[in-house]
Amino acid sequence: MSSGKYRTAPLPIKGMPGGIPYIIGNEAAERFSFYGMKGILVIFMTSYLYLLQGSLSSEPISDAKAIAWYHEFTFWVYLTPLFGALLSDILFGKYWTILTLSIVYCLGHGALAFMGTNEHIDPAWMLGLGLGLIAVGAGGIKPCVSAHVGDQFGETNKGLVTKIFMWFYFSINVGAFTSTLLTPWLLEWYGPHWAFGIPGVLMLFATFFFWCGRNKFIHVPAGGLKWFKETFSWVGISALLKLSIIYVFIAVFWALFDQTGSSWVLQAEDMERNWLGTTWLPSQIQAVNPIMILVLIPVFAMLIYPTVTRVFHLTPIRKIAIGLFIMVIGFAIIAIIQQWIDAGEKPSIGWQILAYAIITAAEVMISITCLEFSYTQAPRTMKSIVMAFFMCSVAFGNLFVSMVAQFIQVDTLGESPKLLAKSYAASSQAQAKTGETQDPTSFEAERRTLASDMDFGYEGLPDDHFALVLPGLDGVIGSPDDVKMGFSPEGSMTGFITGEDEVIRQGIDEIGRYWQSNGRLPSTEDGGKLLGDLKDQWGQPLGYLYQNRVQFTVSSSGPDKMWLSEFDIRAEVNVTSTHPSAVEEEASADQSETKRLSWLENRKREIRLSQQSQATTWKPEPGNVEGFGRSIKWDIGGGLKLSGASYFWFYTWLMLGTAILFVPVVLLYKPRTYLQEEDSSAEAKG
Repeated sequence: MSSGKYRTAPLPIKGMPGGIPYIIGNEAAERFSFYGMKGILVIFMTSYLYLLQGSLSSEPISDAKAIAWYHEFTFWVYLTPLFGALLSDILFGKYWTILTLSIVYCLGHGALAFMGTNEHIDPAWMLGLGLGLIAVGAGGIKPCVSAHVGDQFGETNKGLVTKIFMWFYFSINVGAFTSTLLTPWLLEWYGPHWAFGIPGVLMLFATFFFWCGRNKFIHVPAGGLKWFKETFSWVGISALLKLSIIYVFIAVFWALFDQTGSSWVLQAEDMERNWLGTTWLPSQIQAVNPIMILVLIPVFAMLIYPTVTRVFHLTPIRKIAIGLFIMVIGFAIIAIIQQWIDAGEKPSIGWQILAYAIITAAEVMISITCLEFSYTQAPRTMKSIVMAFFMCSVAFGNLFVSMVAQFIQVDTLGESPKLLAKSYAASSQAQAKTGETQDPTSFEAERRTLASDMDFGYEGLPDDHFALVLPGLDGVIGSPDDVKMGFSPEGSMTGFITGEDEVIRQGIDEIGRYWQSNGRLPSTEDGGKLLGDLKDQWGQPLGYLYQNRVQFTVSSSGPDKMWLSEFDIRAEVNVTSTHPSAVEEEASADQSETKRLSWLENRKREIRLSQQSQATTWKPEPGNVEGFGRSIKWDIGGGLKLSGASYFWFYTWLMLGTAILFVPVVLLYKPRTYLQEEDSSAEAKG
């Protein structure tokens, strides 16, 4: 697309280009919209999505699935820059690509804001649509915006490039900081429509503000056929190959860093979040990163870098190398925090804030440096495509996390029987509403047929309860290793109609007695010792896993006698009563009858999904230990191969190995710089 009346080359001026304020303002608003939406995404998926009108699911998404989906979305956000860069460099130029894809971006925010407003549309489908549009819009403009910044400068004012990229990153973090404080609060008190809607409004503003700067920008024309010639020349290929070596190492950094929006948020839920006189929401802790950026950018630029340069030459590659080692320290702190949580403690959120400070220092040395370095190392018509390759390092880092999250999830055999049980209940309720009656014999025969079609057995139980029978290791129903899942008439799972059900309940009671005596749940190690003498019907000891201060899992290895398989019989337990030592304190805190309810609490009231009536997911029961109320969610399979501190230590050691392997790159890499040519004609000067 022709640039028409717009300037196509930088002027030979020593000052700041006129289009920079519009780019910086646009970036601040766009980053508000993106980080605001992304910052609440995991909490929304695990706690809100299934409660929205029209949802086809009655159970929340598991933490592991939410982490996998969050990082898969991030993967697409940072892969689509390739698409945007090709549009920009070959066909339309950066300005028109940014403007067009920004409109797509706005439509994605609109889809998220309207989730749950129509009972006939599944909000999960709307979530997928919205995230898909945002991935195309946000990802498509990413390489163009950063390259568009560099295009405003020529040889005369090239000394300002480093300063402007600092300010560019500064604007990103102003938007990120304000949105990560505001949107979790909006989600908590006003719900997902406002929490996703306001970032959408900011994206509309960002698009309008960018359009306002059209006459101030330098519009570098698309490369057209020249782009192919330069890209596939030896210069272009060698530039991409050299930078790609660096990007492989940077991808591991992003694999760890972007977990601040997923696993770190979930970890914060189990920490003491009263800090500096304020109780922080788990998602709000992410605001520490952008505020640290705002502090550390000038500190590094004016103090640390000049001081270090006096000692030895601090090249961009050396900055990146140092940043990789700093990242190891930050993630190790998170692993240590998780060890404390696994031991039954509730550490202060201040420890996570310390980790944020350290990884933010790593981000300054790695991300900002690599952003500027990528631009300077890209041949002139390849600025956007090289920026897209840089974004791909973020994409593949997140893809790795998503793949790990999916790999560590053990398959579950319980999902299909639960869906079948709910369909039974829905059919019965539909008939009751229409006043239809059905012969009990034919009714049961129909259920048996449906179960048989799915390779399950069916058994009727007293009081309209029933069991669905899953074949064991031999794959044949009617054998001693069959697993029988019990259900209520409403379709909620009540337990297992076999010997392991009873012994698991005994194990839960043992944990209850420990809780009663000690005022807390035992750690994974202590709980395992406590249940060591209890054996399931296959002669294997029970397993115990501490999850947080009010949740734990007691399980049997099942008929295959193998842990972490799809045959594990699992009871996820939520403690629903307060220990006597804390009752008085809790009562004092809740004296006010005018206590404001969050959006989530109000929504649960609306659809009668209070803890006592949440029969579809958790089965409340008093148990045999006085004062130890608990709700149980039964399942078969569905555990995690890597959990707790082990999960974080895995990434810490991965980062350390990556940092060590990067050292030879520092020694061997030879950079080459390219900048845009200036227009020094009299017409341009005028």
